[in-house]
Amino acid sequence: MTPPVVCTPDMLEQVPNRSAVFLVWPREGAPYLGRTSLLRRRLLRLLGERHKPSRLLNLRTFADHVEYWLTGSLLESNLVFYELAREHFPEHYLKLAKLRMPAYVKLTLSNPFPRTLVTTRLGAGAGLYYGPFRTRSAAEEFQNQFLDLFQIRRCEENLEPRPDHPGCMYGEMNMCLRPCQQAVSPEEYRNEAARVEQFLATDGTTMLETITAARDRLSEELNFEEAARQHKRRERVEKILSLRDDLVHDIDKLWGVAVTPSVEVEAVELWFVAKGMWMPARRFQLASAGGQIVSMDQRLRETAVGIEPPRASLKDRQESLALLARWYYSTWRDGEFLPFENPDKIPYRKLVNAISRVAKGAIKPEALLSNRG
Repeated sequence: MTPPVVCTPDMLEQVPNRSAVFLVWPREGAPYLGRTSLLRRRLLRLLGERHKPSRLLNLRTFADHVEYWLTGSLLESNLVFYELAREHFPEHYLKLAKLRMPAYVKLTLSNPFPRTLVTTRLGAGAGLYYGPFRTRSAAEEFQNQFLDLFQIRRCEENLEPRPDHPGCMYGEMNMCLRPCQQAVSPEEYRNEAARVEQFLATDGTTMLETITAARDRLSEELNFEEAARQHKRRERVEKILSLRDDLVHDIDKLWGVAVTPSVEVEAVELWFVAKGMWMPARRFQLASAGGQIVSMDQRLRETAVGIEPPRASLKDRQESLALLARWYYSTWRDGEFLPFENPDKIPYRKLVNAISRVAKGAIKPEALLSNRG
C-alpha cells in the first residue's frame, strides 16, 4: 500500500474530489475509517465548520489530521479499506469491512473414507477446496449434481464398516460403493475418491477427454448405440460443469489477474492472484516510457515476472479469497478478471484486450475533479 497523503482540517478545500479511503485521526483515541467516491465533499461534511445546529456527524472539534489514499477502482478501495481496518481495528475488522466468507465444496482427504461437504471455512487437515462459489446454494447444487457421476458416500457419519451396517438409499440405488457395509475394501473406495479428486483438480477436463476418446473410438468401430450413450454422458458432464462460474477452481490452482482503472492517467492496475492470494498492484502504463517502441505484449511479460504466492496463514488466505469472491460476484465490479492455470500460461493476448477495454471505459481522473463540494 502506498504512503498516505496527510492534511489538516484547514486544508480540505485543497483535497481532490475523487474516490478514496481515509482515516480521520483524533487528538486522542482510535481513528475514524471511511471510504467515499467524492473525498472533498465527504471530508467537508465530517470536518467542515458548522454555523447552524445539525444532527450530522461532525468531527472537527476532535480531529487532528486526515490521512487518505486515492483509489482508481472499487476493488482498490475494498482492498485498501480491508488492510486499514485490519491494522487499526484488529478485533472487529471483518465486521467493519462487511466481509463474508464464500462457500466451497471440500473433499475431505484426511478421512479414511473421503466424502464431500459444503463449507465456508478452510481447515488445516488434508483436503481439496473447490470454489469459491457465488452462493452456498450454488455450491450445494454443484455438489449434488457432480456426485451423481461417482460412487463415493454422501453420509456425514464417521464410518465404522461392518457387514450388518444398515446402509442408506444411495447404496441401494447403486450410487455408493457401500464402504459402510464392507462391500468394497478401503483401497477400492480410495480409488473412487481419487477419481473425484482428479475431476475437481482438473475442472472435469480429464473425464471429458476420457469420454470423448471412448465416443470417437466406438464411432470408428461402428458401435453407434454405445457411442451415442457416451455422447449423452459427455453432455451431462458439461451441463454439471456449467453450474459453476469461471472463478471456481481447486483453490491451490486459482491463478488470475484483475485489470482495473488506475488513479494515474493513461495507466491501469494489474492485481495478480496467486493460489487465491491477492498480490500488490502492478501499475501498467498504456504507452511505452521514454518514447521507446516496445510492444504491449513484451511489457506485460516484463510486468508479470516474479508472480509467486506470498506465504500466508489459513486465515489470511480465507479472507483474500473472500475479497476476491465479493468483487468478482458483485454487481459493481469495475474491471475484468482473467483466470489462468499458472504463471507460465498467462493469456497475454486476452490480457492486452482486457486492458484496452478497461482503459477505454475508465473515467479519467480529470473528469472526476468537480467543483461540487
